[in-house]
Amino acid sequence: MSDATSRTSTDDLTDRLSHPRHPRSDRYDVRWTIENQMGPHALWLLEWLAPALGLADLRPGARVLDLGCGRAMTSVFLAKEYGAQVVAADLWVRPDENTARVAEAGVADRVLPVYAEAHDLPFGEGTFDAIVSVDAYQYFGTNDLYLPTLTRLLKPGGRIGVVVPALREEPEGTEPPAHLAPWWEPDFWCFHSPEWWRRHWTRGGAVEVEAADWQPDGWRDWLLWCEVVAEESPEEFHRTMARRVGGMVRADQGRALGFVRVVGRRK
Repeated sequence: MSDATSRTSTDDLTDRLSHPRHPRSDRYDVRWTIENQMGPHALWLLEWLAPALGLADLRPGARVLDLGCGRAMTSVFLAKEYGAQVVAADLWVRPDENTARVAEAGVADRVLPVYAEAHDLPFGEGTFDAIVSVDAYQYFGTNDLYLPTLTRLLKPGGRIGVVVPALREEPEGTEPPAHLAPWWEPDFWCFHSPEWWRRHWTRGGAVEVEAADWQPDGWRDWLLWCEVVAEESPEEFHRTMARRVGGMVRADQGRALGFVRVVGRRK
């Protein structure tokens, strides 16, 4: 174990990350979540999404597409917590890596890792009961024509739910807000407000929008997670990214940055 992952005991980390709003996430080993993270705490975000998406109401064995699953933490969570049959689709993490990961988690019979690009998904119309995307949809879903193509993969009445990093309000004038300029990157241009996402999903007519809301105090969770990853991740890349993003979130103090969840039902 490297120095970066040995500074804090696992018990102390567990206490630090115990979250009253996310009791299901608390069941998962903190080292496992730190080692497999690729951004904000994906399990916290998925647990916030779950009630709006109605995950607990899915029939046992319902088919769920986890789009942009990263290292498949969310796919494991969907299988374990909601009994879903999950297709874990990602472009950047190889399926064989995720196959080993889901086997170690004991859900190899319920999670199928696949290599897939979001604009070329190899699935037929009406394949899935639900589609989930956590901290990924913003990179491909801002295109006006994307949602109608994706929701064809849902059964009629099926739901899509996403959680994305977001702005509280759309910037007026020069972008970004001046206090965020030292950290702003082109990747952040895909951050939008709840109202922007609601209009974006409504205008195409592919879904009935059931939620497009701001996470209360989401920035505090984001900052805490960045601080932990910066101290404890075994990968220098992720420690560096966490320090940078954490600095931005700390400077913002919730004025502009947070998370939005968006849920729509296929008509």
